[in-house]
Amino acid sequence: MKRWRAGIGAALWLAAFGAARAQDQRPAQAQAQFKLPNKELQYSPAEALRAFEGTPEESYHLGEGDEINVQVWGRAEVSGKQVIGPDGRITLPLAGAIPLSGLTREEAAQAVRKVLSPYYTEPQVTVTIDRYTNERVYVLGRVSHPGALQFDRPPTLLDALSLAGGLPIGGIGAEKAGLTRCAIFRGRDKVAWVDLRYLLKEGNLSYNLRLQRNDVVYIPDAGDQSVYVLGEVNHPGAYRLTSEMSFLDALAQAGGPTADAAPGKIDLVRPEAGLHRQFALADFVKGKSKLNVSLNDGDIIYVPARNMAKVGYVLQKIAPLGSIAILGAAVRP
Repeated sequence: MKRWRAGIGAALWLAAFGAARAQDQRPAQAQAQFKLPNKELQYSPAEALRAFEGTPEESYHLGEGDEINVQVWGRAEVSGKQVIGPDGRITLPLAGAIPLSGLTREEAAQAVRKVLSPYYTEPQVTVTIDRYTNERVYVLGRVSHPGALQFDRPPTLLDALSLAGGLPIGGIGAEKAGLTRCAIFRGRDKVAWVDLRYLLKEGNLSYNLRLQRNDVVYIPDAGDQSVYVLGEVNHPGAYRLTSEMSFLDALAQAGGPTADAAPGKIDLVRPEAGLHRQFALADFVKGKSKLNVSLNDGDIIYVPARNMAKVGYVLQKIAPLGSIAILGAAVRP
């Protein structure tokens, strides 16, 4: 088992890292590239969220799919229920098509009155809404009921999450739900990342943003990305990368080094950037918190065995063939 862990870990590293390991960067440069965890970068600042929220609409504006009731006093032939079509119009006898999309109820009544005036003397018109469908937002990602949601008023983020069934609890997908954050997409060029921990766990309602029509709320998988902890650890394999995962977090999830490990020479490799950095576990125990860097997708933590030859020498002796397939192994939650 020990030989399996060391051999598989080294082969995986060689396949992922390749020739970049031979061109190892200077320690000072590598240290500058590995950043300490910066939680604030994961979310939009509070000031930006307030600006993103905007001002609430004072009145509901009609739109496609809304079911309304047009009543013209004493004129049953032009009164009755109507549905605003995809073109934003309704159709009345005599008057024909009347554009109502984007109007309030009062403005819609005035529009109908104006169109009917050539046919009736001072028509008295009222417009009521039987069913609201245009105040629509979309909730996607790891929720129980993703899709388009309809409201009778501009909803808040909590309104949308509640109607979407919240986050999965048990069943398929529950293990992938990311409770830490969500993104709100507005139009083509606006997005805000909201820290859900403040909203759902601490009840801070300042993060309960007011949504706008056609907003898209997306809750990403916690398992969208992976890191790999290999070598002399108790549970080598691939682990889901969360937004807050650090070097120590990943090492702890893998069960920590085994009794045969060399904890003074733990390697962290970032293949995509050709970076390599070495850590000593004892330095963390001494309180050197600056060493606890954040991880990126694809990072590899490799814990060598004691009395093992230098990593570079061993990697040169192991053929990389067939090692890539191992990257598809089960990812631990």
